[in-house]
Amino acid sequence: MSQPIQSEALGALRVQIDSIDKQLLSLLNQRAHVAEQVGEIKKAEGSPFFRPDRVAQVIDKIQNANQGPLLNQHVAAIWREIMSACLALEAPQRVAVLGPEGTFTEQAAIEFFGSAANMIYCANFDEVFHATAAGTAQYGVVGMENSTEGVVARSLDLFLRSPVHVVGEVSLLIRHNLLRQVNSLDGIEVVMAHPQALAQCQGWLSQHLPHAERRAVSSNAEGARLAATNPAWAGLASERAAAQFGLHIVAHAIQDEAYNRTRFAIICLPQTLAMPPASGKDCTSLVVSVPNRPGAVHDLLVPLKNNGVSMTRFESRPAKSGQWEYYFYIDIAGHPSQPNVAAALAELKGLCAFYKVLGAYPVQD
Repeated sequence: MSQPIQSEALGALRVQIDSIDKQLLSLLNQRAHVAEQVGEIKKAEGSPFFRPDRVAQVIDKIQNANQGPLLNQHVAAIWREIMSACLALEAPQRVAVLGPEGTFTEQAAIEFFGSAANMIYCANFDEVFHATAAGTAQYGVVGMENSTEGVVARSLDLFLRSPVHVVGEVSLLIRHNLLRQVNSLDGIEVVMAHPQALAQCQGWLSQHLPHAERRAVSSNAEGARLAATNPAWAGLASERAAAQFGLHIVAHAIQDEAYNRTRFAIICLPQTLAMPPASGKDCTSLVVSVPNRPGAVHDLLVPLKNNGVSMTRFESRPAKSGQWEYYFYIDIAGHPSQPNVAAALAELKGLCAFYKVLGAYPVQD
């Protein structure tokens, strides 16, 4: 007799959930109507529709008010999607990402903008920069740095002559999966992925597929797409890409380092969105060059030390001038609105033959 009683209890709870869902839908649509009114005011004022600092403030308030049992990370994800859907009613955001569908760059974009953003898929990061600078997309997302393989050199080079700046970042835990038409390791002749992914999995590939050719392609999702066309080919990509192209996950999480993260930069033209205000936990990125003389690099660090500014990244890239000159990419902790950071940057600029602030933006936890 216990079974019918349990079924009755379950049925009653489901009726209760259905009622709550209707209330939630009504409240969400009320919120959407208010968001549409906000959009009209923004349009009249000419102010930006998308404000990542405002999104962060709303999510922070909601998390502070959260009494559970929902976890704060899940509350944040829900509210980001709500705000993304409401923003799409005001003005859908066009975001350039590395394509095709299923790339980690697309995943980073969804984490920042929500899934209601309109994705513009590009063949490489050059196209992402071009689409953003030309206005085809309002924003772009590009890989900047991997915890295993270091900087994404092409992105750094593209920043030199592009008018875009960085307004945000996303840090993703990257898990590479071996994807294939057939659910077996046997008979794999070619493994295709972005060069960074191939490098991040080289130990596993050398041990398990020592005779397979490693072929670099424009993105991991492109490798997955190609793997879907030939049973002897495999790709290294996300679970999202496996679902997108109907592939088996032959081996899960084969990256050599378990803690494998990639930082992605959110870029746009300054007229699309100005430098975000200080959040209290910010990063300022810049690129500089100095005259090729003894002690010049040491002199770059003195203004930071004298003003108590911490440097979190220092990378060099050849200037390609044939004169053994270099550009230095520097990340510092803090925001230019802080007096000590402003003083350090002013002193630093006076030492440099080339000086460009790439952006100041909140650091993702």
